[in-house]
Amino acid sequence: MLSAERERTLAVFIDFENLALGFVKEKSVKFDIEKALERLLDKGKIIVKKAYADWSRFAEYKRALHESAVELIEIPKRGMTGKNSADIRLAVDAMDMSYSKEHIDTFVIVSGDSDFSPLVSKLKENGKTVIGMGMKGSTSELLIHNCDEFIYYEDLERPLSKPPKVDTNLSKEKQEAFALLVSSVTALQRENKDIIYSSMVKDTMIRKQPSFNESYHGYRSFSDLLEDAQKHGLITLKINARSGTYTVTGFGKEG
Repeated sequence: MLSAERERTLAVFIDFENLALGFVKEKSVKFDIEKALERLLDKGKIIVKKAYADWSRFAEYKRALHESAVELIEIPKRGMTGKNSADIRLAVDAMDMSYSKEHIDTFVIVSGDSDFSPLVSKLKENGKTVIGMGMKGSTSELLIHNCDEFIYYEDLERPLSKPPKVDTNLSKEKQEAFALLVSSVTALQRENKDIIYSSMVKDTMIRKQPSFNESYHGYRSFSDLLEDAQKHGLITLKINARSGTYTVTGFGKEG
């Protein structure tokens, strides 16, 4: 497999104070950490997850963040410091990690604040890929253009294409396996992978559901699962001449 297709490792830093500004402007939007992390899992394996805020102001979000294993960094009220301590602490932690954790190659800054542009530039100087995520109405154009990639939170649920539906008459185990398979192929298509190797599909399925094991779903091998999914019209397969293994060339019948 080419080096560009190897699994990336991510560190996610969430400026929750800034996100809250977007929630105020877009009252119909509520921050869903699971939705954000699911999209980032398309990119690679998430190693670090930190969120910064005066959490006494955002108590309603703490449980969901804890359940997603996000480390909550308590920041004093702005009036106590006279400065935006969340920005400073996030930047210091990100830079420290960029030097001390060489195996982390991708940094995700969840914020729309232009003050993070120098941080983004410095991370890129250190050879890191930087992905930004923020709300459309409260994100600086300077930050957007400085990141290697920027994801609008509002766009997280917009699918690239319409994937096929899993037959509800199948066993529960097969439905679960096929639903995870379709979700993972969709994620890889979204990442514009030229060739979707079977190993890439399985790695993505495990990132999305770490307990995944094809044997639990009734298959002796992952290839058996792929072949069964093709038989049910969910995906189309092809043997890659170079690797001799399956590649997923697309979806089968439309849902």
